[in-house]
Amino acid sequence: MQGNQVKAIGLMSGTSLDGVDAAILETDGENVRRTGHFVTVPYDPALRQRIRGCFGNLVADDAENDVADDITDVHVDAVKLLLAQSGYQARDIEVIGFHGQTVFHDPARQITRQIGNPARLAQALSVPVVADFRLEDVARGGEGAPLAPVYHGALLRGAQVEFPVAILNIGGVSNVTWVGDDGELLAFDCGPGNARLDDWVLRHTGRDFDHNGALAASGQSDAMVEVEFLKNPYFDRVPPKSLDREDMARSIDDLIMDAGLNVANGAATLAGCTVASIVAAVNHLPIAPKQWFVCGGGRHNGHVMAQLQARLNVPVTSVDMLSWDGDAVEAECFAFLAVRHLCQLPLSFPGTTGVKAPCFGGRLYHTKKAA
Repeated sequence: MQGNQVKAIGLMSGTSLDGVDAAILETDGENVRRTGHFVTVPYDPALRQRIRGCFGNLVADDAENDVADDITDVHVDAVKLLLAQSGYQARDIEVIGFHGQTVFHDPARQITRQIGNPARLAQALSVPVVADFRLEDVARGGEGAPLAPVYHGALLRGAQVEFPVAILNIGGVSNVTWVGDDGELLAFDCGPGNARLDDWVLRHTGRDFDHNGALAASGQSDAMVEVEFLKNPYFDRVPPKSLDREDMARSIDDLIMDAGLNVANGAATLAGCTVASIVAAVNHLPIAPKQWFVCGGGRHNGHVMAQLQARLNVPVTSVDMLSWDGDAVEAECFAFLAVRHLCQLPLSFPGTTGVKAPCFGGRLYHTKKAA
């Protein structure tokens, strides 16, 4: 297959729990042609809450299995909507990349858990599915995350940018891909992204997120909380390194509570901690990036983007400036990784996950023929 571009669908359900992103990509596992076909199907609030109840689960129970099936059915709906809007048929699609929903991630114990039912997805859509992307990397001593850097590198080939650059994804957790002028990749999770701020806003206002960062912008960040937050030993660890959505949750919550912050100041401080962790990540990069390009939901937070620009002192812009779709990048990535699996190309590398050698990953789920 390598050398022949095929159409693939990528699916992503991130730690922000917004819903399912689905995108169509044309690729041979190395070269990329973005099609622009992308949809999001949001989770309903009840399912979102049930997913939250699975966080931290080491072993699946009946309730989690039911959630996994329901998550999968939303993915099926997303693919059907994507096909309908794009004009393609399922038979036009070579493979689907299915990330699933991360509920537990502890690579130090060689555990990473993404729930969802890839066999159910393949059968419902009559398209082969590649899933379980992170398991092999973690089993071989890698962090299992982030997996997007190889896609970021492919997108940047031929781009009119001044290297080195950083691609920053702000989802539930924030992560950075550093790309050198020779294509060298270094990647790791910086710290919390949207998750802590989203949870704070939901708890205090009933809204799912801080629209455009308006609540955070109306408050004042507590500088001492930021200082204490950055004492977490994670920030001194040499990358590659990765985080679970719930890592640091208790320590941040305790710091906010001890400071007695009101809703606006709490939001400002949580946004400040996100920005501070990204700025601190520069200390681990071989050379400071000459520009940063931001993808993920966090790029819609004007307050966070302004703070990044002020503190990094180099241009910070959305990846949309590169003619990418910053909402679709992660979904496109898993289409790319699914095709790389079919082509027997590695998904992760020593510089991206800390695995000892380039690592192949994923598992292929075929559709079952009717008896």
